[in-house]
Amino acid sequence: MSAVLDNHGHAAGHDDHHHHQPTGWRRWVYATNHKDIGTLYLLFSFTMLMIGGVLAMLIRAELFQPGLQIVNPEMFNQFTTMHGLIMVFGAIMPAFVGFANWMIPLQIGASDMAFARMNNLSFWLLVPAGIMLAASFFMAGGAPAGGWTLYAPLSAQMPMSLDAAIFALHIMGASSIMGAINIIVTILNMRAPGMTLMKMPIFCWAWLITAYLLIAVMPVFAGAITMTLTDRHFGTSFFNPAGGGDPVMYQHIFWFFGHPEVYIMILPAFGMISQIVPTFARKKLFGYTSMVYAIAAIATLSMIVWAHHMFTTGMPVTGQLFFMYGTMLIAIPTGVKVFNWTATMWRGSMTFETPMLWAVGFIFVFTIGGFTGVIPAVVPVDTQIQDTYYIIAHFHYVLVAGSLFAIYGAYYYWSPKWCGVMYNETRGKIHFWWSMISFNVTFFPMHFLGLAGMPRRYADYPMQFADFNMIASIGGFFFGAAQVYFFFAVVLPMLRGKGDKAPQRPWEGAEGLEWEVPSPAPFHTFEEPPKLDATATRVIG
Repeated sequence: MSAVLDNHGHAAGHDDHHHHQPTGWRRWVYATNHKDIGTLYLLFSFTMLMIGGVLAMLIRAELFQPGLQIVNPEMFNQFTTMHGLIMVFGAIMPAFVGFANWMIPLQIGASDMAFARMNNLSFWLLVPAGIMLAASFFMAGGAPAGGWTLYAPLSAQMPMSLDAAIFALHIMGASSIMGAINIIVTILNMRAPGMTLMKMPIFCWAWLITAYLLIAVMPVFAGAITMTLTDRHFGTSFFNPAGGGDPVMYQHIFWFFGHPEVYIMILPAFGMISQIVPTFARKKLFGYTSMVYAIAAIATLSMIVWAHHMFTTGMPVTGQLFFMYGTMLIAIPTGVKVFNWTATMWRGSMTFETPMLWAVGFIFVFTIGGFTGVIPAVVPVDTQIQDTYYIIAHFHYVLVAGSLFAIYGAYYYWSPKWCGVMYNETRGKIHFWWSMISFNVTFFPMHFLGLAGMPRRYADYPMQFADFNMIASIGGFFFGAAQVYFFFAVVLPMLRGKGDKAPQRPWEGAEGLEWEVPSPAPFHTFEEPPKLDATATRVIG
């Protein structure tokens, strides 16, 4: 281990950033400090969240009442496609990597990430990719309109913008793989002496497992979109039946990536919630070991359930049964996690500061998302609700109320350590309740729309769906406004240093090495590996 630290220190010694804090634009463009890179990731992801959010507002505005209000169906499909791609690859994933960059070295007592310059590159790859993705609306023929899954044969007929989107997704995938390698090497090689793997904070465990998942499935996604590219331009027939290909094969390859991808976007959230709940319950996390095994089990099982997205493609009954039971199996380790969070809170001295509100909100709404996910796992039911608004309701309960709520909870929890000032508690609570209520008003009615048969990605709908769509649209506008409020009322004042000074340990029950450094966390932390107590949560001396 010392060799790694020596190498790391030696490498860093060659650049001027090691002993002097760089200033101005150089600090950000040439950033090799994990904290600065984490901040860049979070700002990028929030920007993409706003772009994806504007597309969502346009979608809801179009669906406010029956008939075509604002855009034609082709443009509507461009909105739905780009909303999905931007939110998944531009907002949620980079946000989690931003938290990983900020917190993992602090939590394990490392001086920085293992590969500081690769860390810089993996961020700056995202910026041109994000611009290329968002700019596809301005290309000839408009943005891709084949759905965020880019299914063949529709993707073969898309305009040139799809090629730009494929290129952008390749770059984002490369960035993810580099980030994952960095996280794995950092966690395995740079923990402070005395911090064994089973004493590691659960957020680090969640990210370690997620990073392996990323390395396993991102190349599969790259393969799928590369085959699409060669089908479009180089005369191959991977997905073209006329040349002996099979469009359903695209779905198999895509969902072999796509289903683990859903867990890539939720496992770090599990880690965040597992840090927040014990702090505000003032108890140790219940069943730490079972939590680690549950995360590993979810990640493993996620690799064998991809075809539950494809029950209506005509697979044999044996295949349907296998994927049905495999999918239901994932509910077990997920249930273990929800049980453990609840048991952690049981008889704890609970207080409900903003991070805890988000954590409890997450558990409540994510559990609804989990239950609504078991239902389409049942083949005969899925045959009825496939590609309806029920599915949209389900995965927004998992990804918005799952990933996004956890990200907000973690922001309120750790940001005093980053900025050195406390956020405004009243504004934080307004943001929570505003988001929580408007989210449910937006997405809960979609379950009923889907059960009644309203298909997704349609710009128009029959009159009987009008009332619930109007309710969902109003909720959607309020939810969007809440996120703008968050930026201007909570984030900007903190970035400007306005607010009460944050103590070193702002939360009474907080444990972990990140609370052993001053607030704000200094530019360089843990240059010497810290000496830990027996629990590996405090520094001795």
